[in-house]
Amino acid sequence: MNVRDGLIQIRERLYERDARTETLELVDTMIKRASAPGADRASASLVQLVGMLARTPVANQNIRVYDELMELRDELEATAARRAQEAAAEAARPLPKSRKYYRQRKQRESGA
Repeated sequence: MNVRDGLIQIRERLYERDARTETLELVDTMIKRASAPGADRASASLVQLVGMLARTPVANQNIRVYDELMELRDELEATAARRAQEAAAEAARPLPKSRKYYRQRKQRESGA
C-alpha cells in the first residue's frame, strides 16, 4: 500500500478512537512528508507504518502517543490474523466434484 494512503487510513482510525491531538499531529506531519515528490513510490503495510510511527522521537518522548499507536497496532495485527485464518479456512474447504467425476465413477462401478 502507498505510504501516504496508509497514513491517511491510520489517521482516520486514530480519529475514530478519539486519539490525542499529539498523536494526530504526528500522523499529519508524516502525511506531509509522504506527500513530497518521489515519496509516492514507497509502500508499506499498515502494521509497518504504525511501527514506524511508534519509533519516532515524538512517540518516544510521549508515552500516551506511543500507547495509542501500540493499541492500534495490536488491533491491526488481530484483524490481519483473523483475515488470514478465514482465508486458510476458505482454502481448506473441500471443493465440489465435477459431473465428469461422478460419470466416471458410475461407469467404473457399473463396469466392475
